[in-house]
Amino acid sequence: MIASPAHSSPIFEPAAHTALVEALVEQGWYVGANVIDPALCHALHGELLHMAEHDVLSEAGIGRGQQHLLRKDIRGDAIHWLDRESEAQRRYLNAMSELQHSLNQALFLGLFEYEAHFAHYPSGAFYQRHLDSFRGRANRVISTVSYLNPNWPTDGGGEMIIYHPDSPEQEVARVVPEAGTFACFLSETIPHEVLPTQQPRASIAGWFRRNASMGGVLDPAR
Repeated sequence: MIASPAHSSPIFEPAAHTALVEALVEQGWYVGANVIDPALCHALHGELLHMAEHDVLSEAGIGRGQQHLLRKDIRGDAIHWLDRESEAQRRYLNAMSELQHSLNQALFLGLFEYEAHFAHYPSGAFYQRHLDSFRGRANRVISTVSYLNPNWPTDGGGEMIIYHPDSPEQEVARVVPEAGTFACFLSETIPHEVLPTQQPRASIAGWFRRNASMGGVLDPAR
């Protein structure tokens, strides 16, 4: 299934929030084309390209804390955490804050915060199939991906494959990384992967988290 522009309202509008919530309840994932404002995508894409050209990005790994490992055979992107340092980042994070409020109001999830990073995949890079959170350790509750590349070619690769939560071999969506497309899914139940990209691929990956802090320490640490 190729993701289609079934839900084209900007994510800032209540109607888009409603469609997203309904999709999460019914199937555990949502994909919408033309969701993120084109001007905002353009600004964020330019910011990420500048970081890539000036070696600001860090190689992404798997695991956190003492279990963090660099594994190019599993994951090949480079990242930079959003920190509100630009107007574009502030606009994006403010929109995610609005979405967090909608999700908490509709689904009573107790989402505590949102964290996100730019993700730059050079040609040939991929991310093997995985879950964003292990069952029973659901600090990350809902994952989000916003795509930034304009005019993605049909042979560009880099699609995100979403698999059925109960049948991990069953593909339920193939998301083309075209600017404006927004995807979200349940972090601990929806397997997904990024296919090898044939050209540099730009996105923002993010997670709505519950507060599992103890003793003044935020869990999990980045």
